[in-house]
Amino acid sequence: MNDSDSRNPESRNPDKGLVIVTGASRGIGRAAARAFASLGMTVLATARTESDLRSLRDETGCEILPGDVSDEDFVKRLFAETEKLTASRPFAALVNNAGISRIGLLQDMSLASWNEILRVNLTSMFLTSREAIPLFLRQGSGSIVNVSSVWGNVGASCEVAYSATKGGVNSFTRALAKELAPSGIRVNAAAFGTIDTEMNSFLDAEDRKNLEEEIGMGRFGTPEEAADLIADLALHHPYLTGQVVTMDGAWI
Repeated sequence: MNDSDSRNPESRNPDKGLVIVTGASRGIGRAAARAFASLGMTVLATARTESDLRSLRDETGCEILPGDVSDEDFVKRLFAETEKLTASRPFAALVNNAGISRIGLLQDMSLASWNEILRVNLTSMFLTSREAIPLFLRQGSGSIVNVSSVWGNVGASCEVAYSATKGGVNSFTRALAKELAPSGIRVNAAAFGTIDTEMNSFLDAEDRKNLEEEIGMGRFGTPEEAADLIADLALHHPYLTGQVVTMDGAWI
């Protein structure tokens, strides 16, 4: 076993680690929670919709804590629970998946909507990462995976606020990775294209068909495919950090 392996319990014993997944009630987050649970890991799932979390718990046996990760007090409660759960297992990874989107012209966006999307998509990531870092430092290892978007790479018309937050996610990821690399903690992001989730349910059949024709692979990605990438980034590749890995089916 090399030095890197000895300092990374999440890569050495993935069956004994805890993973936090935010925004886990549906879509990519729910699929990610399922993926980690299928590996035998302990999953602490959080989201605002308690009923969806309960059904996820019934399905996977994961731990749940309903709440808003853009609220500082709730995030402190979440990590108090994390400390309890990691008393007997490593804290393998934090998956920052919680996010919302708003479609429309910037000139029509209210300040309240702007602040909400910043709070949910970016401030939540700051709050959870800030609380996770001391726990990772204590064990000398850990992994953070931030869920981003291709619009964070190139921007999208009528999604200026969303694009701005995802661009922030990408820069946050690269900067924090540099800060934490000397401590053996990895930080990466997964920037997804069009994934077949509720976030895209506003598309009618014709719009969906037209969009699929723009994608090289001719289809939307699945939440399960997105979850597989998240799990891979979280648990493997001990020398990979500070990267924004794009998965969009050759769209952008």
